[in-house]
Amino acid sequence: MIKNCVLNCGRFQLDLSRPHIMAVLNVTPDSFSGDGLVGRLDKALRQAEAAVEAGADILDVGGESSRPGAAPVSAQEELDRVLPLVERLADWAVPVSVDTVKPQVMQAAIRAGAAMINDIAGFRAEGAIEAVVGSDAALCVMHMRGEPRTMQSAPQYADVVGEVAEFLIERAAVLRTAGVDASRVVLDPGFGFGKTLEHNLALLAALPRLAAKGYPVLAGLSRKSMLGAITGRAIDERVTASAAAALLAAERGAAIVRVHDVAETRDALAVLRALAEFEACR
Repeated sequence: MIKNCVLNCGRFQLDLSRPHIMAVLNVTPDSFSGDGLVGRLDKALRQAEAAVEAGADILDVGGESSRPGAAPVSAQEELDRVLPLVERLADWAVPVSVDTVKPQVMQAAIRAGAAMINDIAGFRAEGAIEAVVGSDAALCVMHMRGEPRTMQSAPQYADVVGEVAEFLIERAAVLRTAGVDASRVVLDPGFGFGKTLEHNLALLAALPRLAAKGYPVLAGLSRKSMLGAITGRAIDERVTASAAAALLAAERGAAIVRVHDVAETRDALAVLRALAEFEACR
């Protein structure tokens, strides 16, 4: 686990001496996990409230599906999906993250009160860095090989761990050069984004190596196809595997775990924390 690390996240300062839970809120019609809430603001708010009550530390709002094969949506459509929810959540007692690759959406979300921008493209879109650099929002830089429509078409690496780490550190350096303080940067290896099962397992095993780079690490393994490949279970039957994966990621240094099943993840992390505290007192 990360020691004495604080993430500056909008008006929040997150103490990452313990793993934090990021809850997924999909305001899309085609979420891979079947929980898309597009056009259902009241239900999305109820889901957000339930997530916080269950133990979520961060709420991650997404208005464009990034499942394998997903088609892009326009910036205006994404704004129409995301902003009403962000505006309602902005004064809650937990940070709101917005999952987007579009600079226009990033800017509007930050103005609406988003405390974090979670970019699966690693802030590579034209104008993305300019959209966030002057804010106080935390920035999650993720690795993805290709794009959602094509990323799972036979992805190949000579050294998946080394290549992913190199990409993330390079993107963090670009943000730093642009004026973003290191205390705002989070790295995400992008489990399932242009990776085979073997690639994903290699990255999970190597999380301590990535966590040692000096930035907090976010791990998003919840309900993903790698867990289906391991267990043989359908998406809505992967709760136990998802909690186990979050536990293993946190044990290997992940500071934030992005999940659909908050209560189950909270309980798994509580066991990990109890063991760590016991061992620290011996």
